[in-house]
Amino acid sequence: MTFSSSAKDPICVTTKPNYRPTGEIHVIIGPMFAGKTTALLRRVKLESNDGRNVVMIKSSKDTRYAVDAVVTHDGTKFPCWALPDLSSFKHRFGLDAYEKVDVIGIDEAQFFDDLYDFCRNAADLDGKTVIVAGLDGDYLRKSFGSVLDIIPLADTVTKLTARCELCNKRAFFTFRKTSETETELIGGADLYMPVCRQHYVNGQSVNEAAKMVLDFHKLPSSLILETTLVTP
Repeated sequence: MTFSSSAKDPICVTTKPNYRPTGEIHVIIGPMFAGKTTALLRRVKLESNDGRNVVMIKSSKDTRYAVDAVVTHDGTKFPCWALPDLSSFKHRFGLDAYEKVDVIGIDEAQFFDDLYDFCRNAADLDGKTVIVAGLDGDYLRKSFGSVLDIIPLADTVTKLTARCELCNKRAFFTFRKTSETETELIGGADLYMPVCRQHYVNGQSVNEAAKMVLDFHKLPSSLILETTLVTP
């Protein structure tokens, strides 16, 4: 704070603004089975080992492996808060506890509709480091949830790849093995597999042909899966 005066003007008080340090946003994206959750846990554990206070959040929709833990496909676990939305986290966690948090990890981020606002406020206003892992595209290769919306906010973006289940080449896409068409169909290897571009396009062609046969002959829907699995 500084004081100034002159013969003509009364004493003026000038206060320097107190800027709160801003945080960071790091985004990890890719298809299913690309190791996104593994990369997220590795980063969060490194932050914790450096003495920073960390907390993990996942969507309460995802109960495949555990209710109160983030779990990788190979079984690695990390305790977390399972929430229906991110906006409720600060209240549920407690304001005092939230103030002490340095790093927030978010897994399966595509399921949070309020992802953009939460990440922006946590990093810009609250000074938190936010590490986000999620699918960038759904089984139709269209934007999934709000994950791509936060790319303009991010300090870094890492896109991981898997291995194509059919040819072992790099896999960039998630292929759905069943005929269900809803966007949010939660599952693992029973419903999805990572594929390269060639096998994604070929697989989609097979699925479309199988659906035409199904509609025409009213065959059992299980035949679609059987037809897909023999795709070259």
